[in-house]
Amino acid sequence: MAPPPPPPLVDDVTAEILLLLPPDEPEHLIRAALVCKPWLRIIRDPGFRRSYRDLHGAPPLLGFLHRLMVFQRDPTARFASTTSMPEFPHPGSGGRRTRPLDCRHGRVLIHMLPGFLVWDPVTGDMHHLPPEPEEIDWLIYSAAVLCAVDGCDHLDCRGGPFRVVFVATHEVKNIILASVYSSETGAWSAPVCLDNNTCEIYARHVLREGRPTPYGLYYTPYLQPRRGALVGDAVYFTVREGNGIVKYDLGKDLLSMIDPPTPDVYYIALMSMDNNTSLGFACIQGSTLCMWSRKMDTEEAAEWVQYRAIELDKTILPVSVDNSSGKPSVVGFAEGVGVIFVSSGVGLFTIKLSSGQVNKVDGPGEYFSVLPYMSFYLPKTGNGGGQDATDLLHST
Repeated sequence: MAPPPPPPLVDDVTAEILLLLPPDEPEHLIRAALVCKPWLRIIRDPGFRRSYRDLHGAPPLLGFLHRLMVFQRDPTARFASTTSMPEFPHPGSGGRRTRPLDCRHGRVLIHMLPGFLVWDPVTGDMHHLPPEPEEIDWLIYSAAVLCAVDGCDHLDCRGGPFRVVFVATHEVKNIILASVYSSETGAWSAPVCLDNNTCEIYARHVLREGRPTPYGLYYTPYLQPRRGALVGDAVYFTVREGNGIVKYDLGKDLLSMIDPPTPDVYYIALMSMDNNTSLGFACIQGSTLCMWSRKMDTEEAAEWVQYRAIELDKTILPVSVDNSSGKPSVVGFAEGVGVIFVSSGVGLFTIKLSSGQVNKVDGPGEYFSVLPYMSFYLPKTGNGGGQDATDLLHST
């Protein structure tokens, strides 16, 4: 006869202990699920999963992809892990040209040229999207994928509706266009435009005396192919000249320009701050990691405020001996966990803002925009909510 089930109190105590296993070391929870059937039953219970996410808050950083500059080749189709878990198999390994664009809300967005792929590495789910509207004859572009569930806390966005925001500089005209794909309608919206007049006004504002362009006021608003930042109901991207910022308001279906705090640096990263209520900005000036926040006053006017500066030296962030392979630069930010990605001549590093802890997460290479992937990695509940524990054991 099978042994009687353990008393509820034992299950309660076991669950309380298992809840304390750190989410950024997912192999511990996976192995715990394989100890015995009672433990597996506890971990697969939807109530445990909700409690686990509520306790630990923001999903952990599991890995990253990255994107290069326009004139560089597309990066190798690779998902790099930042934990002891193995790297997820990249779906773009079939010889088709792929270009990663964003990681957000448990999803990865890849431009398959033509068309798009929205991929959940944890579950393996894939959604193929049609190409962007023909009116967007793009020269250079970026995009963002985001959960479309009203009121979602984004702790474990899984299987629900999503949107893709595609923003691009036109091939011929000096304009920026944006369009949104909805998984609920299966279609792209009509493109909206940041017109040439707006771009020229911004160019006049940015071009200072003594710093004319070779073509006078000739100005092409090159949208930089970096990961955007989602703040509230708006997505932000950077423009090359003077680090201008393009804002796309999802609710109003409107594009506008925002001045940056400083035009004097090139490698920057936008970020969401203050519990996703304000836009942030990080860059390295000299040997200092500088972070700015865009504060709104009571009259809805905004100003940039430098709120933190971290001195970087060789004891904090290793650099190459001769510095010939490039100065350190900010290449990404993982919202929710407060991690900044910095590339130096000797590799790619993460800096945890709360503790100052520095970790090397990849070797030397070309890093222009790092796309951090954050998600809870739990054994499945039996209804497709994650990977099977036995399969994960074989891979760890």
